Amino acid sequence: MTFGALTVPSPFGPLTLFAADGKIVALEWGKGAATAGTIPEVLSDAKDQLAAYFEGHLARFDLPLDPAGTPFQKKVWAAMLAIPKGETRTYGDIAKELASAARAVGGACGANPIPIIIPCHRVVGCAGHMGGYSGDGGIATKRALLRLENVGV
Repeated sequence: MTFGALTVPSPFGPLTLFAADGKIVALEWGKGAATAGTIPEVLSDAKDQLAAYFEGHLARFDLPLDPAGTPFQKKVWAAMLAIPKGETRTYGDIAKELASAARAVGGACGANPIPIIIPCHRVVGCAGHMGGYSGDGGIATKRALLRLENVGV
């Protein structure tokens, strides 16, 4: 198994990407230990795509992902990946789609190991309530990501 890590700049401070066997497995807020030697291609691609996203030039990430989670969490994350840039869904919308409960969807959103790329920031509560956000800065970061995507918040 091959592993790699790369810290990249963002408008929210440094983000550290982690890869295993050519797939992105996590994105964490803050600076992490960098991979010694050659940077795996998937991390270089992720760095470029994140830069394009933050500049407003990328609508959809095209990266191989392998987040660790339960089968239910993976279904929620797949539903989040289907939300187009500039749009939101409610926890209830996704719960209805998966025949589940909004609270369970919220729990899966909070456990998302690859925020921004798996866009949990696009999932909001009903009646305009933001819900939560596990990234550094919490709700303020969630609002900033939505504004970056031209979602009125």
